[in-house]
Amino acid sequence: MSREISPGSLSSSGLSNKIAEFDLRALRYVLAAAEAASIRRAAEAIGVEPSSVSRGIRDFEDRIGVGVFDRGPFGVRLTNAGKAFLQQAMPAIQQINEAFELAGAAGRVETGTVRVGLITTLASGFLRQLVGRFKDAHPNVAIDFYDGGRPTHIQGIRTRKLDIGIFTGNGAVEACDTLELWRERVHIAMPLEHRLARQRSIGWQELRDERFIVSRFGAGPEIRDYIVRRICDYSTYPLIDYCGVQQETLMHMVAMGKGITPVVAAWSDISISALTLVPLDALEDVVPFSAVWSPDNDNPGLRRLLVLARMMASELAE
Repeated sequence: MSREISPGSLSSSGLSNKIAEFDLRALRYVLAAAEAASIRRAAEAIGVEPSSVSRGIRDFEDRIGVGVFDRGPFGVRLTNAGKAFLQQAMPAIQQINEAFELAGAAGRVETGTVRVGLITTLASGFLRQLVGRFKDAHPNVAIDFYDGGRPTHIQGIRTRKLDIGIFTGNGAVEACDTLELWRERVHIAMPLEHRLARQRSIGWQELRDERFIVSRFGAGPEIRDYIVRRICDYSTYPLIDYCGVQQETLMHMVAMGKGITPVVAAWSDISISALTLVPLDALEDVVPFSAVWSPDNDNPGLRRLLVLARMMASELAE
């Protein structure tokens, strides 16, 4: 969880004095040498003389009071103390980099549009918060949303009709970059009068004889595959009906007793009369949600959104 930090709190804690003691170039030299395992190769990568890298690292070691590297014919390799230092420092370094990116993006007053393909609801949760914080930080950048299924959205990303897609799963997507953002437990939407509606949680073995309904559009085919995969673990092929309606209408159909359907937890913030959501109890029913985009997309609004999404995902993981 993030907390507000004032300049006074930095000064009183002594943190500002600690930071002032270090030349950030020396830290850059340490990181480069650790990656290259060589002073010479680190210097080449940074574009400075090897003597500058060597001197900077020695000054750094003198300031922290321990040796960061073992040196020898093999080049350089981290000592145990060096490994421990970098293990502790890397999250902070990454957050500083992200803070610079976000500050730079916030300082550029630009207009534009980010086109987002969705297969989930904006009712609540991480995605709703991400959109809200982005609009607060960048009021001149519009966000357009498009419902659809994964194959359509991925094609849209590759052809630049979409800037980014939000999908379930965290697997690699060819010619795209992927970033897991958050996870949600799958629930089963059912009528209030359903025999399982009063349970605190349920398992798939209790759903073997149920009728499921899914939308023919958007993520419907993926949801159908998910049901089949989970139910078939219990040697039963499920009864699933496709419906030619969008997800919101489908939820009203569930409330009317036409069948049940899996949904993510964010749907619990949408009030539909005579409808309830019951969480599934298996670890396998906690699904990741990821952002997918083309690394060649140079839309500055997309880059701003990704910086903010990374920061929020880091906050959530703390």
